[in-house]
Amino acid sequence: MSLPLVLVVVGTRPEAIKLAPVARELRRADWCATRVVSTAQHRELLDGALAALGFAVDLDLDLMRGDQSPAAFLARALGGLDRVFERDRPACVVAEGDTTTVLAAALAAFQRRIPFAHVEAGLRTGDPRAPFPEETNRRLVTRLAALHLAPTARAADNLRADGVSDSAIAVTGNPVVDALEGVRARVAAMGSRHAVEGRRLVLVTVHRRESFGAPLRGIAGALREIASRPGLDVLVPMHPNPQVRAALRGELGDDRRVQLVEPLEYLEFLAELQASWLVLTDSGGVQEEAPSFGKPLLVLREETERVEGLAMGCAKLVGTVPARIVAEVDTLCADERRRDAMVATTNPYGDGRAAARIAAALRALVRSRA
Repeated sequence: MSLPLVLVVVGTRPEAIKLAPVARELRRADWCATRVVSTAQHRELLDGALAALGFAVDLDLDLMRGDQSPAAFLARALGGLDRVFERDRPACVVAEGDTTTVLAAALAAFQRRIPFAHVEAGLRTGDPRAPFPEETNRRLVTRLAALHLAPTARAADNLRADGVSDSAIAVTGNPVVDALEGVRARVAAMGSRHAVEGRRLVLVTVHRRESFGAPLRGIAGALREIASRPGLDVLVPMHPNPQVRAALRGELGDDRRVQLVEPLEYLEFLAELQASWLVLTDSGGVQEEAPSFGKPLLVLREETERVEGLAMGCAKLVGTVPARIVAEVDTLCADERRRDAMVATTNPYGDGRAAARIAAALRALVRSRA
């Protein structure tokens, strides 16, 4: 008798990072077979993360196209995943987060009457325009999922407020912490290529669609001002999106004080994160990773679904208005005690044991449907 198949779907670098520990846990299990399918939604960033984590993909659908729209990619992903689900007949499908890949996997599984398990379920800002389109994606996925794997108690409360039954929710922690802890020694051995002794490194990542245009140009202008402060170095690994790169290069391309670099591989990025004095980001994953390194975080958004960092005090919302961003950085520069007060001693998003909890919840789901 063959074992039930758990099919894990990934498409972007954050999904690969967060699902690598889960896939590893499932592949060690004696109750299921596991296959990993990639849509390659973000080809440029995905492959490096897969290699760094030793995360083997069993099937690569290779659906990425240049300058693709979310709608066009959704159509291709739905068709590609539906064909896989029809052929393999998995006992359940697992995906993580809020991307177009996740929405496609949830909808294709629902159409085939296959239970869908949503890792990182229950994150909410309450504003369908921010982040866009991720906030709406995850709300739609909530309606399609059979199992909701919430990273925190607050995320579980959001699911209950949306009408999800307690029996369908498991609070697991976020496996991004599992992934980070698994590579911490390698990151420490690598060290930073950009930090200079005696100076303070400000690490910046920006890529959100709702910031395209004037907000992104405003952020870039703020970075130009920040880089003029004595003792500060600004490092910006650029996202591959052409609109992001055009805005950053247009505003900062002639300013040697700001280091615009190509995207860093996963371990390289963590090494710069470890060496940084301050982090400015609109990324959800970076909000989750920074506390594990004790790095204060200014969030370049008007609202965030990662509110646990705000409550702990290790993160602060600063929006996209240049004057406010610069003022917040100046405040931390002027009073090191304020910066030190933002250093997290624990990570509010996980304890490094999320993958085992997720695997246990998946086992219970599969057995309940047998």
